[in-house]
Amino acid sequence: MPWKLGAFALCFAALAAPCAAQPAYPDRAITLVVPVPPGGILDTVARMVVAPMGATLGQPVVIDNRAGAGGNIAASAVARAAPDGYTLLVGYSMFHVGNPSMYSNLTWDPLRDFTPVGMLVVSPHVVAVNPSTPAKTLRELVDYAKANPGKLNYATSGTGSVPHVGVELFKQQNHLDIVHVPYKGAGPAMQDVIAGNVQMTVATPPSVMGFVQSGKVRALAVAAKQRLPQMPDVPTTAEAGFPGFELEAWVALFAPKGTPPAAVAKLTEAAKLALQSPQVKKSAETAGVEIRYMPPAELDAVVRKDIVYWSKVIKTANIRAD
Repeated sequence: MPWKLGAFALCFAALAAPCAAQPAYPDRAITLVVPVPPGGILDTVARMVVAPMGATLGQPVVIDNRAGAGGNIAASAVARAAPDGYTLLVGYSMFHVGNPSMYSNLTWDPLRDFTPVGMLVVSPHVVAVNPSTPAKTLRELVDYAKANPGKLNYATSGTGSVPHVGVELFKQQNHLDIVHVPYKGAGPAMQDVIAGNVQMTVATPPSVMGFVQSGKVRALAVAAKQRLPQMPDVPTTAEAGFPGFELEAWVALFAPKGTPPAAVAKLTEAAKLALQSPQVKKSAETAGVEIRYMPPAELDAVVRKDIVYWSKVIKTANIRAD
């Protein structure tokens, strides 16, 4: 009988060996793929959370900027990545929910290819004009646009961006004829508004706050439920007479579909704790964004709702990015 016991022990050891060799997650660096170049709200938010997330996870969290093609390069790369919890997408709302309606041959799908990890922040948008523009209020701007169809231009950070689709929604709501002038980023767009080459823009607070405070542009309204603490004198769109127009961009984390639930849970908790850190709260306030943590199930519901909502706006405005 001893040989039978010995053989049984050897078999048991052989079966147990793979389990024992399985390393605990995470055992190496985690990469956040950012679909824009360094700088800007998306990259800023990603860099805000890498250190505290890494501290919670016990491994470095690093940034990989993969800009281009309206966020599709980054999204495609993460969709094809191994679903092991080591590669995440820093998702931008209009890329994630709008691109399926703006591009005819996407190589990724927001629902089929991604698992929500958590919402990080939202950013309202500010309607601003060159000081030479006659309008002193949003109502006056709308009246001016109606009296001068096709003569008012608005600059955005690019075709298919939140500002672009948002202004198209505003045009639909108010029956306006305003001409879109897309730029490669919020910075160049703002410079042309300051120079007076374009009369109007809609942008996130970091892009406009300094110029509003210096008088280089005039802020007419914040497209949000509440005024911005950084610009307390600027009314909300509702206060300005347009309660049906709110425009927020969100930033969230997504993993490739099939990522183990245990890994997603660890990543979600790390993101949640990062957003609670005093340093991140301070950085968010400075950047003019609102921390709005949301767990995977709630984020999934937002994605599904936004896909339906914005696809109607995009199709009505016939916005194409390819």
